[in-house]
Amino acid sequence: MQQFPAVKTAGCHFEPVAGLTGESWRVTSDGLDLLARLQSTDKARLGVSRRREFTLLQRMRSLRIAPVPYHMGREWLLVEWLPGKVLNAEQFTAEAGNGELAALVALLHRQRPSGYPLDLRQQFERYWQAIDRRRLSPRWLHLQRDFLRQKPPVALKVAPLHMDIHAGNLLCSPHGLQLIDWEYAADGDIALELTALFRGNRWSTPQQQAFLRNYCQNSANISPVTLQRQIARWTPWVDYLMLLWFEVRWQQTKEARYTEWAAPLRQTMFL
Repeated sequence: MQQFPAVKTAGCHFEPVAGLTGESWRVTSDGLDLLARLQSTDKARLGVSRRREFTLLQRMRSLRIAPVPYHMGREWLLVEWLPGKVLNAEQFTAEAGNGELAALVALLHRQRPSGYPLDLRQQFERYWQAIDRRRLSPRWLHLQRDFLRQKPPVALKVAPLHMDIHAGNLLCSPHGLQLIDWEYAADGDIALELTALFRGNRWSTPQQQAFLRNYCQNSANISPVTLQRQIARWTPWVDYLMLLWFEVRWQQTKEARYTEWAAPLRQTMFL
């Protein structure tokens, strides 16, 4: 198969993953176990760049917290298939409370930036072009313009961010906890990542406070109070990012779960 130029495909077994979308395939043969990830049009509309993902994964290579990247072709990224078990919601909550996840995220945030900054306003513009025009309103147009005019909060510290940490992307492996699916990873404020983690997983205030205490034990010169203040500044930005992402995914898939997830955000923002 010419789609996988780095793999000698004779004798390989190709198995679709991630809901049979055709965008991710497990490639196995004797001594070979890889994940092939496609740079599709839908992924590009979501702001995914396999080239950026490849660079970020190269930088994480020595840490063993992410898959090892093997090859970046014109359309396909080939990475290591990590052995281990994806956490369920209960296990994810337990890891969030025992300090291991906080230590993992703090380790990621201690790394030098990759050179791929996350531009949220650019992301808002990209998502805006991909949502169902019939779901728009004058209030929503006004809100979009407000975000594009505003400057995001000044960063406390710029570092590589994963930006999609949830149970399905956390793996319990022989190397300990590892993060998979780095397609939204980029450089940004560490508090932006924490805001996305808290809002995306709907953590309670006690859960957030416990996580921040553990996180700060692994991060020099930063306090939970400082992070809480910065998270409050980032919260409307992350909520709007989530809303737009849900709307784009609904437009792409027509799966009702995305409009259901978007509904409380639309209500909060009076859309």
